Formats: sequence, structure tokens, C-alpha cells
Amino acid sequence: MSKEKADYHDADLILRLYETRREPVMRESRAAIGGKFWPKSYEDVQAFAKAEHPLNAAYRQISSYWEMVYGIVRHGIVHPDFFLESNGEGMFFFAKVHPFLEQIRRDTAPTAFGNAEWVATETEKGRKLFASFSARVKKMMESR
Repeated sequence: MSKEKADYHDADLILRLYETRREPVMRESRAAIGGKFWPKSYEDVQAFAKAEHPLNAAYRQISSYWEMVYGIVRHGIVHPDFFLESNGEGMFFFAKVHPFLEQIRRDTAPTAFGNAEWVATETEKGRKLFASFSARVKKMMESR
């Protein structure tokens, strides 16, 4: 269901999504989750998902942002490869939660991270990015 060729509308949408990523609260959330969210267990993921965790709002903002954006990709609104050329950050986040995906879905929501998973498994560039980020996350986790 994806587009065969990127066009002006794809570029316009990608630039708008980039502008959202530059918004101050989103920037803070991205920095916090990018630097402090390194789950070694499902319990670590659960901790961030609890309302009382200081980074819960950042976790929710980042996870919902990337799910929304990857939904745009999944439903063919933007060309997947063109989008992923400059938007790999969501795959990096997904690589962090992926080892716990089954438990997250069982305990939280059966469809959690469904759009990110689709991008990671059903698009050529998504598969490459996900594999690369998964290896990177694994290596970084081993050194922590």
C-alpha cells in the first residue's frame, strides 16, 4: 500500500514532522529518552510507563510520536524509503523496546508499537535500519 514514488507532498510532510521534532518539549523528551532510556529488562520498561516515573511523559511523547509517524508511513501517506532516509531515530527507540515487545503487548496493549514493527519488517530501508540499530543497542547495553 505504499507509494511508488516520493513527491512534493512527501517532502512537505517530512519537513513538518521535522519541525515538530524541534519543538522545545519534544526536544527535551527526545534527549531524555535517547540518553536515559536503556531498558535491560521488562521491569525497566514498565518503570518508565508508570505515571509516577519522572520520565513517563517523555516516554509517552516519544512512543506515541513515532507510532503516529510510522502510521503515516504504513498507510502509504508518505513514501517509506524517502521518509526513512532522514528519520531513523524512531527505529533506534523501537530497537530499545523490541526485546520486550511481547510482554508490553500482553500487559499493556495488543497493538503497541505495531506501526514501528511494520516499518521495521515490511520496508527495505526499515529492515536495514532496524538491524543496524538493534546491533548498536545490543552493544551499548552490554557496555552498561
